[in-house]
Amino acid sequence: MDRRQFIKSASTTSLLASPGMCALCKNLYSFTDKVNISHREARYYKQLPHKEIECKLCPRLCKLGDKERGYCGVRENEGGTYNTLVYGKACAAHVDPIEKKPLFHFLPSSRALSIATAGCNVHCKFCQNWEISQKRPEQVHNIDLPPSSVVRSAQKYDCPVIAYTYSEPVVFYEYMYDTSKTARTEGIKNAVITGAYINPEPLEDLLTVVDAIKIDLKAFTQKFYSEYVRGKLQPVLDAIKMVSQSDVWLEIVYLVIPTLNDSPEEIQSLCRWVRKETSPDIPVHFSRFHPMYLLKNLPPTPISTLERCRQIALDEGIHFSYVGNVPGHKGESTYCPQCHNTLIKRRAYQIQKINLHQGRCKFCDTPIPGIWS
Repeated sequence: MDRRQFIKSASTTSLLASPGMCALCKNLYSFTDKVNISHREARYYKQLPHKEIECKLCPRLCKLGDKERGYCGVRENEGGTYNTLVYGKACAAHVDPIEKKPLFHFLPSSRALSIATAGCNVHCKFCQNWEISQKRPEQVHNIDLPPSSVVRSAQKYDCPVIAYTYSEPVVFYEYMYDTSKTARTEGIKNAVITGAYINPEPLEDLLTVVDAIKIDLKAFTQKFYSEYVRGKLQPVLDAIKMVSQSDVWLEIVYLVIPTLNDSPEEIQSLCRWVRKETSPDIPVHFSRFHPMYLLKNLPPTPISTLERCRQIALDEGIHFSYVGNVPGHKGESTYCPQCHNTLIKRRAYQIQKINLHQGRCKFCDTPIPGIWS
């Protein structure tokens, strides 16, 4: 057994037990013990002398010699041609409620066919899907699921949305982009669940083929991004502004981690930035942290901290602020910013009541931003 086979066999059990893999994926598609990767030319790179390349997809701008891979682990320089190794090679497929993403102002109660490949272009110490995001494509079970098959599966399982999620969709950009284009021809919408560590040009192109983007803003300080994400904050803020200025629906999720990114001052600065640089109508979710992966020395976020964050957002003029990962909390529901009546009552991923008519509050007729049909 060579090194590649050893790594692949050693990782199989952990992936199959991970939250990203499900019975749908395992039952619909056949697996193989052979290494199952693609060799498709990637977009957004520059060829350099001596068979070197520079990747232009994300802010890392990896410069690679022949046979070297980018930081993400799923894009490789092969003789001066930069190839994606995960095109059409999904390692997770699942039908989820759209509320799980979470997207609260985008087709409430609809089903989303969620897909992912291995790889990520950051390294969050608190990642909940590290079994696939921090693996190379040879270390996971991949299924042959080209864009046309993704769309057919969405139709078969009555999913009006395809979600690119679990790991980091930026690293499987070409797969996501082509699937989104194909889905649109069939009337299926596309939602991207991302950390938004991406350069402006590929993001601008992506905005032409998708309908909603949920951005995980890890913190509002560079110090946190340096120590716990291994990335930079500013490119993420630039991406948020860029999406907010497009026709694509945007929601922001902020995972509140005790002692690290939960100070009232940081939350206030974040909310003021969102209101000033984007729009007070963009929903901001404050989600509960649970210890996992490389960050197990901290307790779960106190619910009182999440409530404080939500209240700061409301006080700063954010119209729609939510508490996440606390099933049954009133902060899961949507309220009219004008009359304050309940518009959408939620419990975990279940919708219990919707008081909207053609995107307007049933009680006072205030228009509520979102994509409702």
